[in-house]
Amino acid sequence: MFILVINSGSSSIKFHLFEMKTEFLFMACILERIGDLNGRFSCHKFSPGGTANEYVEQLSVTDHEAGLTCILEYFNENAPDEWMKSLLAIGHRVVHGGDVFDGPRLIDNHVIAEIQQLAPLAPLHNPVNLAGIEVMRQLCPDTPQVAVFDTAFFQTLPAHAYRYAIPDSFYQKHQVRRYGFHGTSHQYVAKQTAEYLQQPLEELKLISLHLGNGASAAAILFGKCIDTSMGMTPTEGLIMGTRCGDLDPAIPSYLAKMLKISFDEIDTLLNKESGLKGLCGVSDMREVQKLINKNDEQAQLAIDMYCYRICKYIGAYYLALGGLDALVFTAGVGENDSAIRQAICENLSLAGVTIDKQRNRNRVHGSYCISQENSKVSVLVIPTNEELEIFRQVVTVVN
Repeated sequence: MFILVINSGSSSIKFHLFEMKTEFLFMACILERIGDLNGRFSCHKFSPGGTANEYVEQLSVTDHEAGLTCILEYFNENAPDEWMKSLLAIGHRVVHGGDVFDGPRLIDNHVIAEIQQLAPLAPLHNPVNLAGIEVMRQLCPDTPQVAVFDTAFFQTLPAHAYRYAIPDSFYQKHQVRRYGFHGTSHQYVAKQTAEYLQQPLEELKLISLHLGNGASAAAILFGKCIDTSMGMTPTEGLIMGTRCGDLDPAIPSYLAKMLKISFDEIDTLLNKESGLKGLCGVSDMREVQKLINKNDEQAQLAIDMYCYRICKYIGAYYLALGGLDALVFTAGVGENDSAIRQAICENLSLAGVTIDKQRNRNRVHGSYCISQENSKVSVLVIPTNEELEIFRQVVTVVN
């Protein structure tokens, strides 16, 4: 029996087909740059022996519905025979579940209506998540479908962590509060950390750092998240590829007046033109590092600010947790950039973090430890796998 996991992003769609009992990944496909003339479709088909066949083509599609149709056509030609007849369930990543959903839900008309109602909180994501749901409901009307919410992991935040100090009516009437994002990733990484350390998750104090083009930190106390850096939107918190992170709330109003631009333009500025891109002209950390190698002062400043902001959050979460058992790096930058990890960890000696520079430089497949043997805090690199976490949550619901 198979379970299909669909992850519809603002400009991409990922398809992962798993075998239910073994968790074996048969196929992993991604369609990128939807709506762009330079769209790209790639798919890996895996064999039990561990080998993979890759297929890549330039593929331009106008919208998510057209993209889903193209992917399904490829699946029907290349997936295991009659895969759809053996499809037990379909899991969908949904970015925003508001304070309505604290876990995965079997999709029905009521759940769809709630996701639609929450769309203003995630206008780039919830509508395309719904598009994937609607297409698959039409194609597979008798197959159970499950929504896995990116915000659900943060529903354990206490009120003093998720409320903002603004008039109470804004929370009561308009749901203005901290929601957090990357929850599926943080949840998966926390479980993998406990497995790596061979300790119950319910006994661990963890800080996980999801560092990619988007970036967030989470404080996890005995398996439950008690604070996270992203807020009502993903703009708050750490410095990211194109997002500014924490900002004086008076700055948008000031810029609107001085530059005579609209708040929509301010929103674009803070989300798509700021962060690393705003500081040194490029948003990809690999490109930033290339500039640093050329002695670019703005790139060095960007990295210094990036790491300093992360360290501030780690310090705050260390106190909120009352100590720390493990600091965990994940996602594109967290898993691959040893220089960033070292720059962060070298400032954390007071928290009991002692990094082993050689271990940190030696890239290892899978999860590994980069702290010294005598370090009071374990420092780990744990590859994230949001699709696998979605799959496991779907299995729980179906069972």
